[in-house]
Amino acid sequence: MRAVVIIGGGVSGLSTAYHLSKAGIPSTIVERRPYLGGVVRTDSAHGCLLEAGPDSFLAAKPWALELIRELGLAGEVIGSNDELRVTYVVKDGKLLPMPDGLMLMVPTRILPMVSTRLLGWPTKFRMGWEVFRRPGNAPSEDRSVADFIRDHYGEEAVDYLAEPLLAGVYGGDPEKLSVASVLNRFVELEEKYGSLSRGVLAERRKMRRKEGNPPLFQTLRGGLGKLINTLVSAAGHSINVIEADALAVERHADGYRVVLSDGSLDARHVILACQAHEAGEVIRPLDNPLADLLAAIPYNSSITISLGYAKSTFDCRLNGFGFLVPKRERKRVMAGTWVGTKFAHRVPEDKVVLRCFLGGDSNASLQEGDDALVETVREELREILGVHSQPMFWRVARWPRSMAQYTVGHQKRVEEIEARLSGTPGVHLVGNAYYGIGVPDCVRMGKQVAERIATSR
Repeated sequence: MRAVVIIGGGVSGLSTAYHLSKAGIPSTIVERRPYLGGVVRTDSAHGCLLEAGPDSFLAAKPWALELIRELGLAGEVIGSNDELRVTYVVKDGKLLPMPDGLMLMVPTRILPMVSTRLLGWPTKFRMGWEVFRRPGNAPSEDRSVADFIRDHYGEEAVDYLAEPLLAGVYGGDPEKLSVASVLNRFVELEEKYGSLSRGVLAERRKMRRKEGNPPLFQTLRGGLGKLINTLVSAAGHSINVIEADALAVERHADGYRVVLSDGSLDARHVILACQAHEAGEVIRPLDNPLADLLAAIPYNSSITISLGYAKSTFDCRLNGFGFLVPKRERKRVMAGTWVGTKFAHRVPEDKVVLRCFLGGDSNASLQEGDDALVETVREELREILGVHSQPMFWRVARWPRSMAQYTVGHQKRVEEIEARLSGTPGVHLVGNAYYGIGVPDCVRMGKQVAERIATSR
């Protein structure tokens, strides 16, 4: 009988396997794809580094950086070029810069808010008065992000700040996303200060005294794919990888049997490091109510399209990190990133790379061919940026049902999942569907589960 079987070879599963190996515990990873890393995949073309999935992680969450240092990759870490960090929002067909001093959608500086054309005067006045709001009136139940921001800053702040920002990060709808799960820190600030603006200013002063002014995003010079490769190498012979579909988990002897598309594996511990809806199907023979709870976590799909141009023929100025398209203005493209501006070392001086995002809860785009998707994106870039240049190359990456949606009531659902899971000791959950969607959160959960298994021996 094997010690541990891990279903899913993404960041969460690999982080778990690596930390198990440090404790001397071997593991077997079952991965249906012909490669490891999940949505983390780094490619290259014409000297340009292209991320098919996430291109970075938040510097404020320490767990990814801790792992990177542990793996000996500290010298590879680079930060975003924050001195160039301007994000544009499409309004009435024009690109307007987000006002300086925003902490997500919370204003912290007066003059940029007064002068911005992104918001009208009623919204500006409301944002100004919000600083006088006192604690004590916040509802105790979970709310949508839209209701939360609307209560503080009004409808226009939802439409042109909250919605495009969260669509870019979560690929989701602020009318459905849970503020307690997505913006929990803001909920805490509301409870303590009443005013979000006053609370963010107070917290920012504390952080600057402690840490200075670190970059917002960090990544590896050679791409996040290097983290995946190094994790696999560091685990060495402690992990065995099987390319197969995991069909079911059943009780067997002193542990569990994982039924595969070709054979089966017996193990004392089974770690479900796949998407929640996949975990639900696998676990259904063992615990049907738990399977229903996992299946209830919704997912959206996403597509990333990288377009590479010769700089000599590119007919648009590259200022800032990129742009967001609010739902009110959106056709298909949700956001775009100017790769070479956001991170150094990713694009040669004579090239330009734009990375565009499509997504949402519709799977229609997933069925389209690459050429049709690229033409759709080029047409919208002509309207948004005035880009008429012919790209030298492009890369399309499809991620069906890959983005977990923390909808209203998410925390309660996760608590119910944890309660059901306690009835199946030896079965564990890791991944972006529960306590955070980013790379650092996945790393943290993998380490916690590995430590729990190690201490239970």
